[in-house]
Amino acid sequence: MTTADLLARRERALGAGAQLFYEHPLTIVRGEGVWLYDADSRRYLDMYNNVPCVGHAHPAVVEAMSRQQAALNTHNRYLHEGIVAFAERLIALHESPAIESVVFACTGTEAVEIALRMARFATGKRGVVGTNATYHGNSELVSALTRTETPRDPNLRTFPFPQSYRPPTDAGAYLAALDAAVADLDRDGAGLAALIVCPIFANEGLPDVPVGFMAAAAERARAAGGLVIADEVQAGYGRTGRWWGYELAGFTPDIVVTGKPMGAGLPLSAAAASRLLVEGFRAATRYFNTFSSSPLQAAVGMAVLDVIEAEGLVANAGAVGAALKQALKARIDASPFIGDVRGAGLFLGIEMVADKAGKAPDRARAVWLVNRLKDLGFLTSNAGAAGNVVKIRPPLTFSHAHVRAFLAAWDEAVAELR
Repeated sequence: MTTADLLARRERALGAGAQLFYEHPLTIVRGEGVWLYDADSRRYLDMYNNVPCVGHAHPAVVEAMSRQQAALNTHNRYLHEGIVAFAERLIALHESPAIESVVFACTGTEAVEIALRMARFATGKRGVVGTNATYHGNSELVSALTRTETPRDPNLRTFPFPQSYRPPTDAGAYLAALDAAVADLDRDGAGLAALIVCPIFANEGLPDVPVGFMAAAAERARAAGGLVIADEVQAGYGRTGRWWGYELAGFTPDIVVTGKPMGAGLPLSAAAASRLLVEGFRAATRYFNTFSSSPLQAAVGMAVLDVIEAEGLVANAGAVGAALKQALKARIDASPFIGDVRGAGLFLGIEMVADKAGKAPDRARAVWLVNRLKDLGFLTSNAGAAGNVVKIRPPLTFSHAHVRAFLAAWDEAVAELR
């Protein structure tokens, strides 16, 4: 079957408009480690997918999934030691004593919504503040925060995401905008229930954040009576070379949301907080999710943590990511269209601009590069507030050898840029 035939069938079955990557979409049939294989058995180095954080089809994860499914999988209204043990282990990964209990779910959207509701129940307020170029999920409540200057929900407010690449470059300007958003919520009677951020501002384009911003922002949110939610779906689980993005950003959250990488392909997410916050949420909602807190989730979640620790993947992300970032920064001068290289660990962004003096975002060149890299066998994507940032986010098993292979392809693609 041709790609065109499959695409036509897809649009009939799913409806036209379901998103696909690349000008000429790929038909992917298999994954192994950091590699994906198409229907013609061509392999591509996966530099985008954080879901299989320990690599595609890791044998230990596959074995744990198979073994548990063969033994037992049911809803969570029975006692099961594996679920408790996994929750305890996840909580122990946080150094903060404020993280004591966890609510499991299946998707990042669900976990973020749990976190927002938890904050609202705890504070008695309704207002939520995020940045103007963020993404936290797809439900009606959560999606109202997505990439918007004026949120659709009257209880939501946004402020410009902090960055050092374009003015303003000092923390004060962004803190003033945050204060204004909180004051607006107070005037409207909603008050501040929560400030929610991805600690590394992943969807905003991985900006270098002005020094001290996040610590000061968290302090201001709490002074206004709100809680601080760290959305670690992209930033956590060793991605930055630290277990959590909030460690890198220099603040302590009240609620931590995790998702995709937890199950390495099995739907699994969580909202972790103090026991007081979690029990307040449970008392107010009697929350139940048929497929969360399951024995299968616990077994797979444990296997993922085992692999990360046994293979030293947090340290690997830090070391390999630093080498890749340094090499890419050294190449900034190689092209008039490469404006900046940012990020930490194995999550980097390369900002494409029309010219370095004006710094005007150049989405077209970013898209061209992503498609050219795909043709060369390397899968990336474009992201950021203007869609002009080449996004690099491979499995945590990415190695120095993979870095060398990618840099050769990058140099070839950049040399062709016009």
